[in-house]
Amino acid sequence: MKMNKMLKKIAVVAVSAALLTGCGATGEKAQEKIEVGISQIVEYSALDENREGFVKALEDAGYVDGENIEIDIQNAQGDIATAQTIAQSFASQKKDMIFAIATPSAQGAYNATKEIPIMISSVTDPVAAGLVNSMENPGTNVSGTSDYIPVSKQIELIKTFAPDAKRIGVLYNTSEVNSQVQLDQLKEEAKGYEIVEVGVTSTNEVNQAISSMLGKIDVLYAPTDQLVVSAMPIIVEKTMAKKIPVIAAEKGSVELGALATQGINYYKLGYETGKMAVKVLKGEEISSMPVRTASETDIIVNEDTLKALGLEKPQIENVVYVNGE
Repeated sequence: MKMNKMLKKIAVVAVSAALLTGCGATGEKAQEKIEVGISQIVEYSALDENREGFVKALEDAGYVDGENIEIDIQNAQGDIATAQTIAQSFASQKKDMIFAIATPSAQGAYNATKEIPIMISSVTDPVAAGLVNSMENPGTNVSGTSDYIPVSKQIELIKTFAPDAKRIGVLYNTSEVNSQVQLDQLKEEAKGYEIVEVGVTSTNEVNQAISSMLGKIDVLYAPTDQLVVSAMPIIVEKTMAKKIPVIAAEKGSVELGALATQGINYYKLGYETGKMAVKVLKGEEISSMPVRTASETDIIVNEDTLKALGLEKPQIENVVYVNGE
């Protein structure tokens, strides 16, 4: 899996450092750098933080962009075909490592190469996405971190903020495997609720889809779905007009106007992935490196939305308020 090439580059980096700190050695210095390609599906706060945490972990381990490592950041701007093209480009350039942020980018990278080590993050279910054989023992050239949060934690918030709710609406991208996984989990765990689901394939369909749900639901659940998140301002506008709270699966949606989530810190998740990447760069076998999940969660509430819905602050601990005074 390109490990010999990578280890040779690491050796060159070490020799370069020794030359630079040696007794005034002259002549041409070794300039070969480790090349890392970062593929991000869309520009979005949570994913941006994920990327920043990854890069910081590399820096803290001595891998500094422009010095001994070259980081190539590419953004697909929400287009899956573009994510595939980015991955193919990284593979043809023979990058030493790919960091793929979110499921479409991760799948694109894995489709493009089975040799280059691929670190992933913000992928809810790497197994269902076909990236690894299991979380404990990937068995492929892929490992990293998952942003999986049990749907039960969001159901707890629904009970807190909408105790009389009987019907939970779910808007999701039909081509996003993670969204289907979350929907299936919601159906399994939301005992006593009626689940009203509407699938969409593009942001152009969101307005009509959410409008069709409004008279049929008491609360809306928004999964970690890039299409849904990108359309959150429209969703919030429509649901707020009907006083329907939106419980989201991640912080970014709350910052865009959803009411609340019990979510993770994406910067920390990226940093953890970066620490794993350092181990791979130093020779650890990626195929046997377990995929990790976040161990800490925060309850995040949009205070402006809370007030607009006429709701009281919840009597629960460790709540972080955003978008409020």
